[in-house]
Amino acid sequence: MKKGGDSDHLSVNESLHQYNNFKDFKTLDAWKKCQEVKIYFYKSILSKLPEEEKFNLGIQIRKAAISITSNIAEGYGRYHFREGIQFYRISRASLYELKDHLISCKDLEFISLSEYEAGLKIIEIAKVVLNGFINFVYKKLK
Repeated sequence: MKKGGDSDHLSVNESLHQYNNFKDFKTLDAWKKCQEVKIYFYKSILSKLPEEEKFNLGIQIRKAAISITSNIAEGYGRYHFREGIQFYRISRASLYELKDHLISCKDLEFISLSEYEAGLKIIEIAKVVLNGFINFVYKKLK
């Protein structure tokens, strides 16, 4: 611990030569599958929303889509497995939120049945992979 001015702070050093770019949150299958979901919603769903929904449902979709990958990244950066698991669970909850938004888009006829089915398929795949990752990390905790 270093003394710094009026406050104490803990400094963690990670030198560049220790950092492994091939072992990062971006290499996780769970993150990759959730990234596919995010891209699908941004490219295929948001543009289909009517003007009056762009600032209602559209914002909710954007927040949930960003949340699924950003929470995996944040959880990966946490020091303890237990902390990481909590962020991965938040990511999973955002996947469920996106699933509900997808259902709303179908029910309100903003998207076609085939767009709905395609979105549902990638959400379900991402959910299975993310659940597997959560279980893997949970076992490391024990």
